[in-house]
Amino acid sequence: MLRFTLLGPVQMVVDGAPLTGIAPRHRAVLAYLLLNAGRVIGIERLIDAMWGYDRPDTARSQIHASITAIRKVLRGAGAVRLLETRAGGYVAQPEPGQVDAHEFTELVAAGELRRALDLWSGEALEDVHAHYVTGVRELWNDRRLSAYERLVEGELAAGRHADLLDELAAQVTASPLREKLNGHLVLALHRAGRQPDALAAARAYRTALADEQGLDPGHAFTELERAVLADDPALRLAGPAPVVPAPPARSTFLPYDIPDFSGRAAELERLADERHHAPGGPAVVTIDGMAGIGKTALAVHVAHRLADRYPDGRLFIDLQAHTAGREPVDAAAALETLLRQLGVPAGRIPVTPAERSALWRAELAGRRVLAVLDNALDAEHVRPLLPGRSDTLVLVTSRRRLVDLDGARALSVGVLGEAEAAELFERIVGERAHREPDAVREVLRLCGHLPLAIRISAARLQHRPRWTVSYLAGRLRDHRRLLDGVSAAFALSYEQLHEDEQRMFRLLGLVPGRDIDACGAAALAGISEDEAEELLEGLLDAHMLLQLEPGRYTFHDLLREHARSLAEDDGAVMRLLTYYLHRSRAAMDRLFPYTVGQREGIPQPSAPIAPVRDAAEAVTWLDAERSNIIATAVHGPEICLGMLALAMRPYLDRHAHHDDALTLHALALRRSRTLGDRVVQARALTDLARTYWRLGEYERAEEHAHQALDHWALDTRENAGERARALLTLGNVALRRGRDAQAEQYLKQALDLTRIGADTWGEANVLGILALLLDRAGRPEEARRHLDLALALHRKVGDPAGEAVILDHLGVVLRRQGELAQARARHEQAAAVYRALGNTADEAAALNGLAEAADDPARAVEEHTAALALADLTRNRPEQARAHDGLARAHLALGNAEQAGEHGRLALGLYGELGVPEAEKVRDLLEGAGASAAPPAGAARR
Repeated sequence: MLRFTLLGPVQMVVDGAPLTGIAPRHRAVLAYLLLNAGRVIGIERLIDAMWGYDRPDTARSQIHASITAIRKVLRGAGAVRLLETRAGGYVAQPEPGQVDAHEFTELVAAGELRRALDLWSGEALEDVHAHYVTGVRELWNDRRLSAYERLVEGELAAGRHADLLDELAAQVTASPLREKLNGHLVLALHRAGRQPDALAAARAYRTALADEQGLDPGHAFTELERAVLADDPALRLAGPAPVVPAPPARSTFLPYDIPDFSGRAAELERLADERHHAPGGPAVVTIDGMAGIGKTALAVHVAHRLADRYPDGRLFIDLQAHTAGREPVDAAAALETLLRQLGVPAGRIPVTPAERSALWRAELAGRRVLAVLDNALDAEHVRPLLPGRSDTLVLVTSRRRLVDLDGARALSVGVLGEAEAAELFERIVGERAHREPDAVREVLRLCGHLPLAIRISAARLQHRPRWTVSYLAGRLRDHRRLLDGVSAAFALSYEQLHEDEQRMFRLLGLVPGRDIDACGAAALAGISEDEAEELLEGLLDAHMLLQLEPGRYTFHDLLREHARSLAEDDGAVMRLLTYYLHRSRAAMDRLFPYTVGQREGIPQPSAPIAPVRDAAEAVTWLDAERSNIIATAVHGPEICLGMLALAMRPYLDRHAHHDDALTLHALALRRSRTLGDRVVQARALTDLARTYWRLGEYERAEEHAHQALDHWALDTRENAGERARALLTLGNVALRRGRDAQAEQYLKQALDLTRIGADTWGEANVLGILALLLDRAGRPEEARRHLDLALALHRKVGDPAGEAVILDHLGVVLRRQGELAQARARHEQAAAVYRALGNTADEAAALNGLAEAADDPARAVEEHTAALALADLTRNRPEQARAHDGLARAHLALGNAEQAGEHGRLALGLYGELGVPEAEKVRDLLEGAGASAAPPAGAARR
């Protein structure tokens, strides 16, 4: 007689004698086919089972060689027809009783548990090695333990507890987190008169469960522990063991509903909605989310809440798609479990999956049943388990979005809100959480508001009475390994990704910025944009990424750390930084075409860059990527920083991103000093000088501008345009501080340099400032001519923002000449252009000019107030001071002395910091109004 053993060493046994000489790889292939007996297994699936992603080039030929060798052995044993070739692959068809694993399943179903367990001669698949073996071994070990637990339950009921103790203790040592097994040991010890040992065993299980999984024991175990502590008479044997009836047709198989379930009010409302059912059909609701998000807890909780609506059965099965070391439960096995839960006798359950599925649908017809299909792999995994025409509600949980499950309603679960996360933590921890609210918030932040992470952290604190919440927060900051349970869940999700998705996930962990789009991801990975988008969408469907806005992908903080722990940089961040450089340049060429010449030193990209179609797309891309570009410059490789600063400077300046400008130009300066690149040093100093001038930090602006000119003086190249920019900054500062002669000297030098370098745009900028100086010197006609020329030059090069600057300056000159209506018209034009361009900082200047040209103080108050709001938004101190100055004068004209004094003092404080002559004028105004000139505390920070 031929027999196959899988529950121990994999062997072919003929007439009681094992056959020798079968290679380990051949036995691994044979075992896989026998485990899937009756199903056609394709060669690709066999290759996957043997090697996973690490398949050799010879995989296909090795499988063919194994099949040939197996057939040769079968032929010698007289079992030629046991392994057949079908259209889709190979199918093993052993006879009843030939495979010990099949016999084990039948004996367990028949209740012959001791005979079933006696079939085992070691670990399942003990001496074979293949990719699939670990998971299958764990699955069959679980089945063996389940059978053993049932056997022990009967032995305990029969009063044979003393005979079980040694064997039970050994089993618990091997499987310390099996709740039922631990419960049997506790009960056996108690009945043996060893109450202290029983309580010690219960405590050991409780501690191990908290440490490993952040959970408390279930209700049944807790009740057993309480009963042992109280020496409850109900635990003693009272006469003959009762006969355990077969499970009724209408049963509840739902797991324990955790008592500290918190939050999810909106999700619970959606899941409890009566309108899930389509007419005549079942309701199918999918619950998806990242690992540790609480999908199972939510499904079980809502199932308990809805249980009364489904009197004909509340079923539950863990499909184990994301269970470490286990293969997903296939349709046939899942249907067998569900049919048994419905009360269908084992003898009525057919063999083939198709017949089981048909019986499942027939049994559900006319019944109101709730079924939770937990931990599904994908839509194909659960499709055979869906009912036909029925009043059944099916709740499916999965880490992947089951987008192709027709007719299902989807619910994607995110992290807990702050209040919900705090409630969960407090319900587990208790009073200690109330005493340290700030520390609680820090713990929740470190846990990323992820329920699993919160549970693990809270359980750790609960079982350590001397710890404070602050101490826990410190431990989490320094030792994120305290959340190893979360990492394990993430690791399993990662392992189930395709190889290309795994690589993208790892590379994204290197990205310094907060998010990325498909173009950036393509550059990071060195692949096409279409390929990158497909991978990103796959990671999104697997809940390994988040999408907070269309087209942009980011991580949950804990997943980001996990990705970073797996990542190795193969030059990916350098590719990303290079992409940012070239795309920034393309965006600037669209936005600022008149400065293209300044970027000629940036080399062209070696690979094509996605084109920037127009100015609107350029601004949208820059607004989305600005913080990512800066983060990559700060934390990425120190390459091309000078070129990146050169590319980004017009956008950072015009859009008032001055903090980012300081960061980027300072990086360029530091790197250029390391490399000894005087040109980049001088340009970085020039850009820093302009940025400090824009912020009203005039002393630092002058200092950096002078340093820049010193560097330019040592450079043998002309660089007239850059020298002119440094001189323009010095002229601006001198003009603001009332040093008019010095300002004129700097500005005339700058003007000469722009004309020498044929820099039309630079010439227009210098002419605009020079006009203000001429107007202040009492030469308004000359100032007007300069402004007219500057306006014409800006229009010639196509710079609308430059036009707005000149229009604003024209308004100032016209107001000083008493032409208020024309002045207001120019300021209004300038403000409209700035608004259209999104240039908030300069719009504040135009609004202040508009208010200064108002003939009505009430209108001036309104317009200065609007200017102040924009200046506050962009930290534009010169315009903040100007707005407060104007508000003081307008309120004084309206008779509001108190408000005039308040704004006057704020203006005085800011002007004093800026070191400009307007401070004395405001002081005179305050003294004339009888108000104190002392600025209020904190005025400079407003």
